[in-house]
Amino acid sequence: MADLARAQVLISGRVQGVFYRAYTRDQARARGLKGWVRNLPDGRVAAVFEGQRSSIEDMLAWCRQGPPYAMVEDVQVEWQPYRGDLQDFRITY
Repeated sequence: MADLARAQVLISGRVQGVFYRAYTRDQARARGLKGWVRNLPDGRVAAVFEGQRSSIEDMLAWCRQGPPYAMVEDVQVEWQPYRGDLQDFRITY
């Protein structure tokens, strides 16, 4: 069976107003991940990625760079057990 995992992520820096959520959605879908991404009131972006651990690790590497015009300062990751309760990857508000 695949090595399934879940990661809860907080991204800080210049990550709002630079299409970080839209790029994250597209990158996560391209990697076959499920979950969500949203802006937080404090200027950070929060996300949950669920799927194969190697795909999540690849996604986290992308998160550390972000899209053009983003300036990522920190990515905090909390690994969690796989739940399998997510249907797709979407932007939430």
